[in-house]
Amino acid sequence: MAAAIMKLVNRSSQKTFMGQLCIAVTAAAKASTAGVKARAVLPDKVKIVEVGPRDGLQNEKIIVPTETKIHLINMLSEAGLSVIEATSFVSPKWVPQMADQMEVMSGICRKPGVTYPVLTPNLKGFQAAMKAGASEVAIFGAASELFSKKNINCTVDESLQRFEEVMKAAKEARIPVRGYVSCVLGCPYEGKVAPEKVAYVAKRLYDMGCYEISLGDTIGVGTPGTMSVMLEAVTKEVPVNALAVHCHDTYGQALANILVALQMGVSVVDSSVAGLGGCPYAQGASGNVATEDVVYMLHGLGLRTGVDMSKLMDAGTFICRTLNRKSNSKVAQATCKL
Repeated sequence: MAAAIMKLVNRSSQKTFMGQLCIAVTAAAKASTAGVKARAVLPDKVKIVEVGPRDGLQNEKIIVPTETKIHLINMLSEAGLSVIEATSFVSPKWVPQMADQMEVMSGICRKPGVTYPVLTPNLKGFQAAMKAGASEVAIFGAASELFSKKNINCTVDESLQRFEEVMKAAKEARIPVRGYVSCVLGCPYEGKVAPEKVAYVAKRLYDMGCYEISLGDTIGVGTPGTMSVMLEAVTKEVPVNALAVHCHDTYGQALANILVALQMGVSVVDSSVAGLGGCPYAQGASGNVATEDVVYMLHGLGLRTGVDMSKLMDAGTFICRTLNRKSNSKVAQATCKL
């Protein structure tokens, strides 16, 4: 009798084990499939918008020589970057570093297939950019009221109204306009920023005619979780193929945030060679994510960028030696390139 009972118990245990094994195998298969699907949604090619010459240098306390800026842009062009933000047509009173914008635009070697957009905060800046031969411009707003007031001395809605005349002039001149939204994942003055507010500003810029909206984590406080929630809100109002992400690496989350954005369909990433940059209105904010690190990650994922890593590293080495500083790029540090 006891032997029969034990036999039944063993059979029951075997059935339980086999059942658990089937469940585990099924779960593993589902996880594997999910992984394949997650990989499949990544874009085949990612456009990198290099912002080093403008956003990367604008906050430097020591004026960078015009010749250095021109040489940096030319090196970045040779590295295969298709979009290089060259300079900013803002008042030298507010951003002295960009006072040589005309000389920079006239001095660079414009490579076929490469775009050199410039920042134009108002109609006066747009008109100056046109005289300098700019073929693309960018305007910038914020998702935070306090940041907008500190940055451009007006409310968010007032800033959007100011852009109307720039957009009108750009349409007449058939000049493409890119829009920036600052503080999409946090503000140095307000703290958390509602995803719905980001979506509102992004939609306004898109409806005005901006062909692409760059969503900026200005102070680098975002995480993959907050990035995901924000993008979910924005993509309800703006097509994902019209979005870009602009991440600062203050808390070391930039690459993780970019990966989440890629998985959600974004295929345009802003970055800065050697991780240069910061924000003059966001105390403590570290530089943009380094272009070298972004390219390393993208190439590791098998995605095309068109960028020659060796030449990109040379550009980073050049500007860091000029500025007498260590590169913020982890890739550069790991390969002893400053």
